[in-house]
Amino acid sequence: MNTVIETHGLEKRFGRVRALDGLDLSVEAGEVHGFLGPNGAGKSTTIRVLLGLARSSGGNATVFGQNPWSNAVELHKRIAYVPGDVSLWPNLSGGEAIDLLSRLRGGTEDKEAYAERKARLIEVFQLDPSKKGRSYSKGNRQKVALVAAFASPADLYILDEPTSGLDPLMESVFNQEIRRAASLGTTVLLSSHILSEVEQLCDRVTIIRAGKTVETGTLADLRHLTRTEVSFAQNGLTDADIARIPSAHDIELVNGRARFTVDSDKISSVLPALTDLNVKGLRIAPPSLEELFLRHYGDDINPAEASVAHRARKARRRETGKVASVR
Repeated sequence: MNTVIETHGLEKRFGRVRALDGLDLSVEAGEVHGFLGPNGAGKSTTIRVLLGLARSSGGNATVFGQNPWSNAVELHKRIAYVPGDVSLWPNLSGGEAIDLLSRLRGGTEDKEAYAERKARLIEVFQLDPSKKGRSYSKGNRQKVALVAAFASPADLYILDEPTSGLDPLMESVFNQEIRRAASLGTTVLLSSHILSEVEQLCDRVTIIRAGKTVETGTLADLRHLTRTEVSFAQNGLTDADIARIPSAHDIELVNGRARFTVDSDKISSVLPALTDLNVKGLRIAPPSLEELFLRHYGDDINPAEASVAHRARKARRRETGKVASVR
């Protein structure tokens, strides 16, 4: 494979703050590459360097073998970028914004093909292109950016939290469009903090924290890092009953539900035991990336980070406890 994106020891400093601290990243041609990390890990800063919007303070970064800072104009003809928080021209309609963004990249030269792609994408994303930008919700602004990105052919998609604000149905449409792009040999760098989203789409994954690469490889390589959370209505089960579930870790009772975690590759060994216990309201959820980091790098993070992650996990569990059991 040819390498499309490559960084070695990439550094970026803002005054005394070191946003990137020797980051290594390699994305091969034709792959969908997940770029993961909690908020503040350096994902967006890395993307700004790759887009030529920020100049690195040290190390090396290349896109298609070129320096993104000195060759930004030429590289942007081959790149489609979608940020996680889209701003639109308030007086332009969604359709006009899509056309303008596409023209900036030269993607409207074949007018008939462009019109067909645009029409299909507007339909599948359920976007009303006649509304003004100022009237769009966050989710609809995100749809405008996604339609503009996919409507014009690109050699590389750089997507920074692209499903932010989308409902589950539109997330599914987004996944289909990524698979469509990948089937055509397009390279995708997908930045996200949603581990389940990346698991569905990506061939390889790079995990960063505090501006450094901590893990990289295929999903199979990283499977040992993940645990899945399982919960169900307690329904009078005793601690002894729950303790008989094989491979269960961190067993606890919260809001009338039994919860535990299990290594993701051992889920199949747990299901027969749950069937024997006749559990109700079963819920199986992959961990958030924050939980993954807390579990595997908890000894290294400072108390403030641990407190934030702990509060996030408690809030997630409280919210999950409100979900009605499926019987």
